[in-house]
Amino acid sequence: MSIKNIKDLSRLCIHTATTRPLPIEVTVELYSKYGVKGITLWREAYEEKKLSEIKRLISDRDLKIISICRGGFFPALSPEKRKIAIKENIRIIDEAYELGAPLIVLVCGAIPEISLDDSRKQIEEGINEIKGYAESAGIKLGIEPLHPMYADSRSAINTLKQANDICDRINSKYIGVIIDVYHLWWDPELEKEIKRCGQMDKIFGFHISDWKSPTTDLLNDRGLMGEGCIPIKKIRGWVESAGFDGFHEVEIFSNMRWKMNQELYIKEIVTSYLKYS
Repeated sequence: MSIKNIKDLSRLCIHTATTRPLPIEVTVELYSKYGVKGITLWREAYEEKKLSEIKRLISDRDLKIISICRGGFFPALSPEKRKIAIKENIRIIDEAYELGAPLIVLVCGAIPEISLDDSRKQIEEGINEIKGYAESAGIKLGIEPLHPMYADSRSAINTLKQANDICDRINSKYIGVIIDVYHLWWDPELEKEIKRCGQMDKIFGFHISDWKSPTTDLLNDRGLMGEGCIPIKKIRGWVESAGFDGFHEVEIFSNMRWKMNQELYIKEIVTSYLKYS
C-alpha cells in the first residue's frame, strides 16, 4: 500500500489539551499563526466563558472546530448516578450545538467496582439514551476506545472491535468511532477493524501522538510524532484507505511538554506532523 506524504497543514488539528497551559485566547491566536486549520476543544478550555464569544474567537481566526472532548463516563454503581451522567452528556450536546461543533468524543467510562461486561452494557445503554437528543441537534458522537491500561477507571471500551460492535448494534449515522493511535496501535486486529469501520462509514476522527519507550507516566507522557514506536504513517494509510478524509488531530498529554514554551512547542508539532505523520 502506497502512503502519501503529508505536504501541507490543511488537515492538521490540535486538541487544546496538547497546549494545556495556554488560555483559549492565546491558543487560538498561536494555532492560527502557525497554520493549524482545526481545533478540538477540551471542555475546561471554555469553562466559565460565553460560548458565543468562544465560537466567534475561533471563527475570526479561520479555525474549524473539529470536536468537543469529552462526553461519556456512563458506568456507575447506582441508577441515580447513571442519570446524572446522562444529564451531563445532554449538557455537553447543548454546548457543542452552541459552539457549532459537529462531534463529541466519548470517553465511555469504567469503575473498578463493576465488571467490564456490566460497564460495557451500561455504556451502550447510556449512548442509546442520549442518541435521540444528539440526532435532533445534528451532533455526532464518537466512541473512543482507550488502551487497556485505562480499563479500570476510564473506559471499558478498549478495542476498535468493541466500538465497532456497539456502532453495529445501535445503527445510527450519528454514532461512530474515534481512532487514536496511542490507544490502538498494539492491536493485532487493528487493520481489519479499521477496514470494517470504514465500510460502516463510522470513522469520525483520527488522533495522533506517539508511544515513548520507556514511558514515565501512563497518562501524561505521550510523545510527539516520531518520538516513539507507533507506526503512525502505516495506520494513517489504513485509515485513509478505509475512506477517512478528515483532520489528523494531534492529542498529546505530556507533563514535560506542558512545562516548555508553548509557542516553540506548537512549531515542533507542525514540524513533526509534516515529517512523521
